[in-house]
Amino acid sequence: MAELTGKERMLRLLDRRPLDRIPVFEHFWPETVAKWRTEGRLTQDESPEEHFGLDMQLLWPFNLVADLDFEWQHVEETEETKLVRDGNGALLRWWKNKSGTPEHVDFAVKERKDWEDMIRPHLFKKANNGRRIKFERYRELKAKAAARNVLFGWSGINVFECMHPVCGHENLLVGMALDPDWVTDMCNVYSDLIISLMEELFAREGKPDVIWFYEDLGFKEKPFMSPAMYKALIFPGHKKTFDYAHSLGLKVFVHICGYVEPLIPGLIEAGMDCLQAMEVKAGMDLLRLKKNFGDRIALMGGMDIRALETNDNSKVMAELKAKLPGAMAGGGYCLHTDHSIPPSVEYETYKYFLQAGRQMGKY
Repeated sequence: MAELTGKERMLRLLDRRPLDRIPVFEHFWPETVAKWRTEGRLTQDESPEEHFGLDMQLLWPFNLVADLDFEWQHVEETEETKLVRDGNGALLRWWKNKSGTPEHVDFAVKERKDWEDMIRPHLFKKANNGRRIKFERYRELKAKAAARNVLFGWSGINVFECMHPVCGHENLLVGMALDPDWVTDMCNVYSDLIISLMEELFAREGKPDVIWFYEDLGFKEKPFMSPAMYKALIFPGHKKTFDYAHSLGLKVFVHICGYVEPLIPGLIEAGMDCLQAMEVKAGMDLLRLKKNFGDRIALMGGMDIRALETNDNSKVMAELKAKLPGAMAGGGYCLHTDHSIPPSVEYETYKYFLQAGRQMGKY
């Protein structure tokens, strides 16, 4: 087969059609990019996607914080952390010098009344829609992706990832059990908002090539909810947003951290076309997922980032040899680690992973 463009390769991946080689995509921590720039590996205006010739480009163009006019309050600061109250009323402790999930200290929203009084009214202000969208950045990256002939994806959070920043995982999960009508209302509001913002963006700037949702639904060895609870409360929001994407002729990628294998049948029913990232340390197994679901969806990820963190090429090669032949069999697999590239991974290690994967991934 003649060499395909990145866009052609990714679109064929989603339909599990024949390929010249596996597509490649990756996420990078900001600290990693900064480190490689300091080392002279990347120029200041060069993205890792461009530098490594990856087959896809994503942009997260929406701001879904409730109160856009709220001035974030710096409540406390140490040498390493800062405690901040944000526009969702959440009190979060962030690292100052590195990325990561913040510590959930407190939430103004703990139950339905708090949501109805403090958050819901902000999300219904249609006049704010334009302020929530990065039109110019979307236009810029869409044009860059087209010039490189790679797939361009709108990316952003879905309903679960909208809700927990407002009330925290604990309040949300207790609410799912004790006040499901509250959670249903939040899902409806956020799914409608996401679609409304997409309609405005795409009408002005044109459609992307695909839709990519971030939706972390699990932790180590367990999902946050049972399949039945997923189906009753979260599935309707997924179905609505996935159906909207499909109505535009766009496939849906879903990034999910944690162990979520029991939820995958429901996600497929909702309309997920590709699952990413299949986190190994949480209990996800790429080859098992390929065997059980590879005839219905494409897969991206599942390569243990801990192998790359050793910066030992023999361990990187062992990870590729153990998984890549089975994952790529019959098509429908894109090379990606099971999370993102942290600064502990050296530039030459990632370059080796990429080159070896591309070479091994030829059909």
